[in-house]
Amino acid sequence: MSDWFVAIILGLVEGLTEFIPVSSTGHLLIAEHFLKAGPFFRTEVYNVAIQCGAVLAALPLFKDRLVTLGRWREPVVRDYFVKLLAAFFITGVGGLILKKANLRLPETLLPIAVALAVGGVLFIVVERWLRGRDSVVEVTWPIALAIGTAQLAAVAFPGTSRSGITILVALVMGLGRGPATEFSFLLGIPTLCAAGALKILESIKAHGAVLEVGHGAEMVKQVLPMQWGPLLISSVVAAVSSVFAVRWLLGYVQSHTFTGFGWYRVALAALLLALHFGGVLG
Repeated sequence: MSDWFVAIILGLVEGLTEFIPVSSTGHLLIAEHFLKAGPFFRTEVYNVAIQCGAVLAALPLFKDRLVTLGRWREPVVRDYFVKLLAAFFITGVGGLILKKANLRLPETLLPIAVALAVGGVLFIVVERWLRGRDSVVEVTWPIALAIGTAQLAAVAFPGTSRSGITILVALVMGLGRGPATEFSFLLGIPTLCAAGALKILESIKAHGAVLEVGHGAEMVKQVLPMQWGPLLISSVVAAVSSVFAVRWLLGYVQSHTFTGFGWYRVALAALLLALHFGGVLG
């Protein structure tokens, strides 16, 4: 299959799922598996770099909040901005610690299926628990710190969904769906861009994209040539499609719960598990 075709499909998958709580990384790994994508598409630098394209393209959709953050001298605005920085700091430090533990993307879809199922069930249970309960619009310090910590679960367990776990934690702590979605999105911008920049710098130093194969002492690192063309195409497609996905989601959360996403995750997980235990997937 042509690398250019694979790049377009994967860019589309990334853009449509990055901000929606269904796990963009999980969907990318699933798509890579079924498309039989080449080794470059399975490197972390590819997956993280195209995420940057998706989040940067969505920035204009948050222009009102970004303009507000520009007035950082105002106490309320400064408080929100500092909370974002604190949540990002927690994720950054925790991410570096997890990196030293050699956590990386799984080679099979089974861990993805499990993470999708667990997250889906949690969304269904939490939304049912929230019925009739009041929510708040202010991001408190406990909520901000909890969201920053929650992002680490997405790093440790691909398939969890960065936006999914942060929104879920915010809802449990009483934050409304709209404010929870916005804070999750804004926190994702520096988080994903920093991760992308770091991976690109590592690849430049290694003179190529690093692919890790195997586990523990048997793990082997392969340095592959950077395929800048497919990477650029994927990033552009991800950027364009993410704008439509974010615009839709921001409207959706105004009058809907996240239960539908929970059932989608459970259904997808059930399909993957059936294929896995049926011997179709490795």
